[in-house]
This record gives sequence, structure tokens and C-alpha cells, in this order.
Amino acid sequence: MRNDEQWWRQPLHRLSDKQWEALCDGCGLCCLNKMEDIDTGEVYFSRVACKLLDIKTGRCRDYPCRQQHVPDCLSLREMKRHEYSWLPPTCAYRLRAEGKNLPPWHYLNCGDRQEVHRRYRSVRHFALSEADGHAIDDHLLYRLEDILGEGDQEP
Repeated sequence: MRNDEQWWRQPLHRLSDKQWEALCDGCGLCCLNKMEDIDTGEVYFSRVACKLLDIKTGRCRDYPCRQQHVPDCLSLREMKRHEYSWLPPTCAYRLRAEGKNLPPWHYLNCGDRQEVHRRYRSVRHFALSEADGHAIDDHLLYRLEDILGEGDQEP
């Protein structure tokens, strides 16, 4: 792919709505329920995913109406970029907000939407659905990397 076609290298504020949505790699990590330590502000991910997340695809089952079903679901586009620190460290929105490149396994770099799953960088291999009654505090993770690894697993 030619460099002039790599629109995702632009600053986030310059992306069209279509480009913004296309930036998501479908990992589903942002849809994991989290808890924040009130003393330190540190955010801890859990293995428990939002009830709307399709764990196999890493996509929301009702994205256009998600905030009607899950009122605390956030719209990243409406947030200030400095508020992205709670996002997973491999999230394309966070990486671009920090001026970093997308990882080689991101589909915009490799051309394959399944690569994020093959590299174990998605929820597909470990998440549980809150729709099944899993308690968040029973499934907290110290660090996402503890369950994801460092992203260099070969498919």
C-alpha cells in the first residue's frame, strides 16, 4: 500500500467519520469491564466483557444504539485525547492520540482482520460475558499483558 493511502497516520481530529470507525481493529479490549482504584486512579481490566460485545468477533452487537442499552458506554470521539489513558496500550485510538504507529498485526498494516485474533491480541481467547452473570471483581486482571502476552506470538 502506498504511503498516501495510509490515512490512519493522520492526527485523529483530521479523520472522517468513516475513517474513525475503520481505525478500530475489533480486538474488543475496550469493552472489557474495568475497575478504578479510587486512591491511585489506576484502571484494572477484568475478563468480563460488556453484555453487548460479541466475544468471537470483538464487535458490539448493537453499536448504533449501544448507549441506550449501556448508558455508561463511552464515545471515544467525544472524549478529549488526554483521557485515552484507560484504553488498552495497543488500542489504535490511543496509539494515534500518542503519535505512535499502529502495530504490524493491525489489519490496516497487514490487510487481514483476523490477524488481531491469531496474535492473541483480542478478547476472543479469554473474555467472559457479563450477560452470563460473571462478577467483575471475581475476574480482575493485574495487567492486560498478563493474559495477552506481548503480542509477538506467531499465528
